[in-house]
Amino acid sequence: MKKFLFRSLILLIVLPGIALILSNFIISNSTNNKTFDNILDIPKNKVGLVLGTAKKLVGGQPNPYYTNRISATITLFNSNKIEFVLVSGDNGSVYYNEPNSFKRDLIKGGIPADKIFLDYAGFRTLDSMVRAKAVFGLDSVTIISQKFHNERAIYIAQKKGLNAIGFNAKDIEGKSGLKVHLREYFARVKVFLDLLFNTQPKFFGDKISIK
Repeated sequence: MKKFLFRSLILLIVLPGIALILSNFIISNSTNNKTFDNILDIPKNKVGLVLGTAKKLVGGQPNPYYTNRISATITLFNSNKIEFVLVSGDNGSVYYNEPNSFKRDLIKGGIPADKIFLDYAGFRTLDSMVRAKAVFGLDSVTIISQKFHNERAIYIAQKKGLNAIGFNAKDIEGKSGLKVHLREYFARVKVFLDLLFNTQPKFFGDKISIK
């Protein structure tokens, strides 16, 4: 009985570790050469899809992930690497609206309002990828986020029939960045569970044409 319990305990410890390592390897390896740091190297796409995040951190300080995604999107647009921007994020309540925050700051950065489209139902990365194709009719897209997030988004996009590359916004170093990267390992395991169970977006809705 003791040997059985010991072996069971080992399995409970080892198997999740294997799942974390394998999920990370598959996603990183499958998206190799599909993300770009240099604006000169990235191919042009009609639409850039910027993935939402909160503008402020819990303590009220500016969120550098948000700021850097705004900057990356403006750089892509001004360099003629995209013609339109699709902002996909959480609009969970009247007090929290990622797409509207992004739109305001992108307009401040010089992108015309009529070049910006909003996806208010991008509650998760999976939702954003599926809705980009099913609702907004995209066949190809440039995803804009930090590299670790771009890799996961591109992998999901590939599995959902959406041709995607990524433009890497500047990442965050130090303790804050480490926490986010640790969470990313678990998010990558969740990708495979979502694919296994064919998880669908929370909402679909009427089709919207970007033109």
